[in-house]
Amino acid sequence: MEDAARTAEQWLSPDKIQGYIQEYALPVLFAIIILVLGAWAAKLARRVIRKVMGRRGLEPIVIGFVANFSYVLLMVFVILAALERIGVKTTSFVAIIGAAGLAIGLALQGSLANFAAGFLMVIFRPFKKGDYIEAGGTAGVVDEIQVFSTVLNTPDNCRVVVPNSKIMSDNITNYSAMETRRLDLVFGVGYSDDLRKVKAVLQEVADSDERVLRDPAPLIAVSELADNSVNLIMRVWVKSPDYWAFKFDTTEKVKLRFDAEGISIPFPQRDVHLYQVKQ
Repeated sequence: MEDAARTAEQWLSPDKIQGYIQEYALPVLFAIIILVLGAWAAKLARRVIRKVMGRRGLEPIVIGFVANFSYVLLMVFVILAALERIGVKTTSFVAIIGAAGLAIGLALQGSLANFAAGFLMVIFRPFKKGDYIEAGGTAGVVDEIQVFSTVLNTPDNCRVVVPNSKIMSDNITNYSAMETRRLDLVFGVGYSDDLRKVKAVLQEVADSDERVLRDPAPLIAVSELADNSVNLIMRVWVKSPDYWAFKFDTTEKVKLRFDAEGISIPFPQRDVHLYQVKQ
């Protein structure tokens, strides 16, 4: 018992406790401080990068990608510094990661492809923040290009996160890239209606709307002699932001004008012939 008490006294002596604190507690405390301060500094650096790049007039989508990538990179250095402080040999740690690089690359090939695709999108800029695009099997307004994915806001106010590699590996349709867009509206009238009158009504509707561009001039023409109707096309050019509003408004205007002018919009119909067979 005396030997055990003597041993415990030696282990819990002030010198031993001070040695434990210096050897274990202080490095852990410093590592925690490094993590906290490092995370704060990384967030601060991200905000500074956003502010500086914003003052230079760069596109928000480029600013977001560079800021997020810088934050991730800084956090890697902070974690390595904290590990170094508690005695983990980061050189050996990096060597282990390098030796396992092939396995990690195979396991994360999807993430690496997304990162590479995001980098290419930032470089070649097929779209920018606020553009309405169709890509990766969905459509929406571009909100942000992140390190591994792109965020789109759909017209019905849903948030869609699309992997960058899926966007870059497929067709990208940017509906906001051009200042103007062509709109083709097709209206069907009866075969007994006066085509000259119908064309005059459609031309008047197009000319009376200030959103219709005069160059190229609106085109009103017969596009098809269909089974149940004569189809006429109203081909106009409008500014891209006016596309959908003009389409909805004009469809309603044409219907009301056709009603007022006595122009019919025929329903699908079939002629049925009955033959009486004498037996």
